[in-house]
Amino acid sequence: MQYLIIGVVLILALIAIRISNKHGIPSLLLFIVLGMAFGAIGLEFDDFVFADNFATVALMVIMFYGGFGTNWSMVKPVAKEAIILSSLGVFATAILTGLFCHYVLAFSMLEGMLIGSIVGSTDYASVSNILRSKNLNLKYNTAPLLELESGSNDPTAYTMTMVVLSLIMGTDVSVPILILSQIVVGLAVGFLLAWVIGKLLIYINLQSDGLYAVFMAAAMLITYAAADLLDGNGYLSLYILGIYLGNMEFKGKRDVVFFYDGFSEIMQIGLFFLLGLLSNLHDFIRALPVSAAIMVFMTLLARPLSVYGLMLPFRLKGNQLKMISLAGIRGAAAIAFAIMAVNSGAYFSVDVYHIVFGICVLSSLVQGSLMPVGAKRWDMLDPSDTVLKTFNYYLDKANLGFFETRIKKGGKHVGTKVKDLNMEFDFIVAKIERDGKTIVPRGEVIFEEDDIVVLSGETHFDKSGQNLIEFTIPENHEWAGAYIRDLHPSHDRLIITVQRKGSDLIFPDGNTQLLAHDKVVLLELEKPDELIDAEPL
Repeated sequence: MQYLIIGVVLILALIAIRISNKHGIPSLLLFIVLGMAFGAIGLEFDDFVFADNFATVALMVIMFYGGFGTNWSMVKPVAKEAIILSSLGVFATAILTGLFCHYVLAFSMLEGMLIGSIVGSTDYASVSNILRSKNLNLKYNTAPLLELESGSNDPTAYTMTMVVLSLIMGTDVSVPILILSQIVVGLAVGFLLAWVIGKLLIYINLQSDGLYAVFMAAAMLITYAAADLLDGNGYLSLYILGIYLGNMEFKGKRDVVFFYDGFSEIMQIGLFFLLGLLSNLHDFIRALPVSAAIMVFMTLLARPLSVYGLMLPFRLKGNQLKMISLAGIRGAAAIAFAIMAVNSGAYFSVDVYHIVFGICVLSSLVQGSLMPVGAKRWDMLDPSDTVLKTFNYYLDKANLGFFETRIKKGGKHVGTKVKDLNMEFDFIVAKIERDGKTIVPRGEVIFEEDDIVVLSGETHFDKSGQNLIEFTIPENHEWAGAYIRDLHPSHDRLIITVQRKGSDLIFPDGNTQLLAHDKVVLLELEKPDELIDAEPL
């Protein structure tokens, strides 16, 4: 029965994603409502410990892939503003919200500060979903600023939540040391392991299908665990790891992008659905007035005051500040931190989980719906460009391919200028590598012996798939040990590639010798009469 429920939930979640992409409604809201609906019809779930563990893993994936998808060249011009908002901005928003909870809603000071800390960060999944689905390419580099801020501010909220929880529970810990440890260790572990893992990606060969994705999963777990064992902020380390690896080139990057696109989506679906299922409709309605009051205060006062005050030295545009203020959507991380608080064993006089849950639901509904409207009303849209270039994974999925070749000794291209290269096909010279250095291929550059030339062009695939055949050469086959030039041309065939176990992909010519167990890809214009072990791609 449970498998049937999981299958139905996934199908409904896919429909919700389509609705989210079409209408710009945050997917978080739709998945949560889906979870609440299943809870309302009798599917009971109240295991906060399991939810806490699942939320930790889901946030690890979301934080890592949020960093991985950040195009650093796009966010670098606004990095200072974004980092200030993701650190001091979260702190200011949390403090103002905590004071409101204490002096207006009569929470105890520490409980008020706990609520403020939990909901202090903005939700990357919701913000990026709205920017991409509605193609909100905002003027003045606002979209990259929001992307970096929302992707990197959860560690600050996590650290503040840990500090306040320690104070509530009376833990004998030095608050300054705890904060310093979380930040310094988190940064150090993130940068160190990012550098090490980046080097490993360059030097190891993981061409087998799926291994790069497995390697990334291992890197994530090691990074988070190392930071956590050293009392650092694991989420901060993961975000740094993601940014570093996402902005470098390695062989299996496209595989990683396509895998984590689906995997992160599944984790978000599971997390948001679980959070909705964990809520009790009666308790949610009872906490809704308090949640609404806090959400309105944060939207109209706490977030704008923090943004306007901290961005004053940067002289941002007035409409830009309005847009940044409106984009402070609360989401999954806040609810996950609320679960962590419930599981801490501390006593609370208020329903922390459902108050935070209500804030996030209302924030997603109201602010998420108003972002496209606000962008148009405040003249913040730039219709001449696309926001998608802000995200690495969009660029990595483009149909752009690269082909590497070497200028051979005595070859006809030695001494030829780039501008004189007769390119009869739609390719360009992307770069030239000479003696370990990269040369920009300007028109006057002359090709020399042993230059490595990287050509770039749009990749296409045969839509029918009928002319591409994958063939593994068995033992004692007539091709085993034969040279390609000696093969009997009984068909109009071309061997495109040869994959040999334990070696890189081979681009063959007539002098290439085929061996038993080689996997070859054939392009055939006529179907061969007989081909042992052949199977369509």
